Amino acid sequence: MLIDGYEDGPLVAGERLLERAGFWSNHLLDMCRFTSGGARPVPEWFGDDGADAGALSEVLLDERAWPAFRVPFGAGHRVVHVHRNFVDEPGTDHLLTHSSWPRAETLSSFDGDLYGPGLSWRELTHIADTPDPSAPGVQDVAARLLLLLPALADDELPPDAAARVSAALTAVGAPEDSAGRTADHLLGNRQPAAWRPDLSGSPLSGGDHRPAGAASDGSALLQALDLTRSQSDALARALGCAALPPW
Repeated sequence: MLIDGYEDGPLVAGERLLERAGFWSNHLLDMCRFTSGGARPVPEWFGDDGADAGALSEVLLDERAWPAFRVPFGAGHRVVHVHRNFVDEPGTDHLLTHSSWPRAETLSSFDGDLYGPGLSWRELTHIADTPDPSAPGVQDVAARLLLLLPALADDELPPDAAARVSAALTAVGAPEDSAGRTADHLLGNRQPAAWRPDLSGSPLSGGDHRPAGAASDGSALLQALDLTRSQSDALARALGCAALPPW
């Protein structure tokens, strides 16, 4: 499995692992940081047990085959969640890709700390809600939302955010009686909105330079990525947001 500009590891399609017991606790438990006096996060919050979670962890962290989970959305774009299994330096990435781009753009990377622009709640739910059945990858909306959730970086969430996450958790097998509490814990430990710097260098593929200080009246994500004008406009349409103002 090839991602342009991301040839450092042996990527393999990982979607079949979504049905394996222990997957969702491996994927989300790092978001459930233990706080003094609070409940200690356990795999059972996600309908798993410790043995299943441990067994699947060995698969997800295999240095010979790096699982990648594709989330396709509008007009050929996709987010790919990758287990970056370097020896002694494992981590995870959420990459944004398109077949016309010369390389993948990083949405977020986690190797103990999270960095990258991340996704706002609006961006995350828009991608989750707009699957592309013509492209390979995850089409189930609940699974898509949860795959993207570790990339969430937003300071303010709508009132129904916790209910949305809770419903997604129960849809993938989490206990109904504790899903709401788990959703609150996940969202409470989300990353704040990332600082997105002005990008005044040359975009990819020889496009026009973007002026320093250019601001978007739509998605701040667009300004954080190093895209040509046409690539940025196409992504804005796929995200259902306003394009960047003229460069």
